[in-house]
Amino acid sequence: MSIRVAYEEVKKNVKQAFLNLGLTEEQAETCATIHTQSSADGVESHGLNRIPRFVEYVQKGWINLEGKPQLVGAKGAVENYDGQLGIGITNALFCAERAAELAKEHGIGCVALKNTTHWMRGGTYAWKMAEAGFMGMSWINTESCMPLWGSDEPSVGNNPFCMAIPREDGPIVLDMAMSQYAYGKLGVYRLAGKQLPYPGGFDKDGNLTSDPGAIEDSKRILPTGYWKGSGMALALDMAAALMANGKCGTDMDNENRGSCTGCCQIFIAYDPYLFGSKEEIQAMLNKRVDAANAAHPEHEGGHVSCPGQRTISTREKSMKDGVSVDEAIWEQICALAAGNMETKDIASK
Repeated sequence: MSIRVAYEEVKKNVKQAFLNLGLTEEQAETCATIHTQSSADGVESHGLNRIPRFVEYVQKGWINLEGKPQLVGAKGAVENYDGQLGIGITNALFCAERAAELAKEHGIGCVALKNTTHWMRGGTYAWKMAEAGFMGMSWINTESCMPLWGSDEPSVGNNPFCMAIPREDGPIVLDMAMSQYAYGKLGVYRLAGKQLPYPGGFDKDGNLTSDPGAIEDSKRILPTGYWKGSGMALALDMAAALMANGKCGTDMDNENRGSCTGCCQIFIAYDPYLFGSKEEIQAMLNKRVDAANAAHPEHEGGHVSCPGQRTISTREKSMKDGVSVDEAIWEQICALAAGNMETKDIASK
């Protein structure tokens, strides 16, 4: 069951949980902000729901709280960093900001990061680049957790891809997994006792199903666009490893250290006004968004929107009425804040 908790109350408890875990004041403040913002934006699967797993990984030594991005190499507008298995959020924020700095100098900036850990909500970093005035692109490679098309076992990572368009009247931000529903979203529906709106994978008998728990049990999530999402996931995996000179999904499979431990991440920032004025570019973006929003809805009373637009309204509601949190997850967060550091990752099976 979901409850609503005031934003500042959520952030305070999350920050205290991180301080109890051994994060510094600065690390705890940054990570608490990102996790709370993610849930406030409606992405609880990678907000508060991920905290118990983060705690577990720190306790296992899979996350190095002292790890920070170290420059490995640089050529023009491209830089390569080793994340030293540091906190995924702080590593990714550094790289997104560095990509924007390179874009200010070169028009485009690319930062390739290897040997890092889970960045939590991928869209965070695309939003950051857009808010800084740049078009942003980012993606990650992970351990195998999705079947390649034609397979019945996990054989490729569900590698998310993010793109942000810096529209002054509201950024357009795409944050998508390569499956119809990411595992985190399956957990959200299962905890809420709900079925998926559309079939999201196969059960153990190979039947297409909307039952999130059955899909978690079979580990046969459905690639977005069937063979297309499968192929895209594989290409993103290899591209990230190639650009960062780091591990591919197969390497992470062999190491078997949970979700995204040792992964690669790519951050690209692009100056939107390299070849057009601010006025004409913004006018074009507004024209396109207006046309998309005006598309005739399939159901009476429905509304078509662009990626990221509903996030703003969700954020506003969270700030007014409180952040929507699963009650069982909230109990875990409060226990962590009280000093009970025993965790159980109920958001995933």
